[in-house]
Amino acid sequence: MRAVLQKVLRASVTVDERVVGEISRGVCVLVGIQADDTLADLEYIAKKILTLRVFQQDPLDASSAHWKKSIVDLDLEVLCVSQFTLCAKTTKGAKPDFHQAMGSERSRDMFDRLVGRLGELHDPGRVRTGAFGEMMQVALVNDGPVTLTLDSRKFSYETQQQQPTGDAQKDRVAEKARAKDLRRQAFTSSSSGSSTPSSTTLNTKDS
Repeated sequence: MRAVLQKVLRASVTVDERVVGEISRGVCVLVGIQADDTLADLEYIAKKILTLRVFQQDPLDASSAHWKKSIVDLDLEVLCVSQFTLCAKTTKGAKPDFHQAMGSERSRDMFDRLVGRLGELHDPGRVRTGAFGEMMQVALVNDGPVTLTLDSRKFSYETQQQQPTGDAQKDRVAEKARAKDLRRQAFTSSSSGSSTPSSTTLNTKDS
């Protein structure tokens, strides 16, 4: 499950020129649900949305310390909007590939569960949504700006570039040591098998 979280002064969702969801100070979250997402992914994203400290100690005082308070700490609002395009794969061609997104009916249920879980962990009256599956216009005033990307799982390119740690690091060190030892053995074998000048005593006396 992927999400884009934005800290906002206000945000709203409009469908057919009618506002269907709006909040004042809080976060606007776009959520993309992938085909293999589970309730564990849902739980991870819900808790991140509510507990990330993206607000100042005192939101009304511009000079107060940053990154100190969360949605729950300050009892602020959440606008949660379904956004399947976050699941797009764009590595090939010019047209986005949405095959990794969960199907409509299942994703609707998962999204409703996410919204419900946010209400359980925070306050149902402080959680708003857009209109699932509809063409929406999302308007917001990003405060900061502060925009964070969340993912309940590692992106493939992050996994590929991740530096080895722990046992993986030990295995790599051992592999390098073995390769070095093999090179040393090969060099020694080559040296011992090569021809060397023989030590010959020359007879300088006239016969």
